[in-house]
Amino acid sequence: MKPDSTAQPLSSTQPSPHAGPPQPSKPPAGPPLPGRYKRYATWMIFIVVLLACSIHTDATPYQLIVGLPEMGKLLGEMFPPDWSYLPTIWKPMLETIQIAIVGTTLGAILAIPVALLCAYNVMPRKLISLPMRTILNLVRTIPDLLFASIFVAVFGIGPFAGMLALLFFSFGIIAKLTFEAIEAIDPGPLEAMTAVGASRIQVIAFGVVPQALPYFVSYLLYTFEVNVRAASVLGLVGAGGIGLLLDRSLGLFRYDRASIIILLTLVIVLAIDYGSNLLRRKLL
Repeated sequence: MKPDSTAQPLSSTQPSPHAGPPQPSKPPAGPPLPGRYKRYATWMIFIVVLLACSIHTDATPYQLIVGLPEMGKLLGEMFPPDWSYLPTIWKPMLETIQIAIVGTTLGAILAIPVALLCAYNVMPRKLISLPMRTILNLVRTIPDLLFASIFVAVFGIGPFAGMLALLFFSFGIIAKLTFEAIEAIDPGPLEAMTAVGASRIQVIAFGVVPQALPYFVSYLLYTFEVNVRAASVLGLVGAGGIGLLLDRSLGLFRYDRASIIILLTLVIVLAIDYGSNLLRRKLL
């Protein structure tokens, strides 16, 4: 009997019946040695810098342990709070919130054109954008307490100086964050509108604003939360608000009154934070 001519020969790629089990694949190699050395060197430099800074600033666990008894004494003097002092601090607390509202709003309004002039995708002329960024960096360099001290020296003690301090503080933060958000928007709509002959104002109004507006609102609400806490401290330099009473209570060693001021500030800040979160969810 002749063998079947249609039978296919055994392929050389098929495993032999006498071959052993398949070998497991080798695990991926770790990072190269130079990369490991760089990572270890980076961590060592970071630890050395951290230890050096701690030693030069006396930020050691020993200092914390030594100060714990005094901290306990202070907390003992702060509790129970002087609840009879609560009606006295309502009006200054309301003034603090008003300072934060006006300062944040005016700072945000001033930040809008500056943010547009700082963004390279809106203002490609560096002769305009670079000086605006320099001014913005200068404003952000000065802390709010220094602004408050300057305006108190110019305009006198009162809430107007605190409002101006928060205005410049809000302007620096909102303008910086907003122009970075503008530079990160999708360039497609801007290029399409420019290709069909839209003017610069139309590109900003219909291409930039709709994309950057959610970020601007988020930064505005965040800055308002920060300003409520900052306005409570500006009174320490005479810039109005609840800080004046807090400074007076600490100066007279009435820590029970200081504690009621701190508790009321905490409640107000938590309420504003909760309300801003709800508003942020509805708007965004």
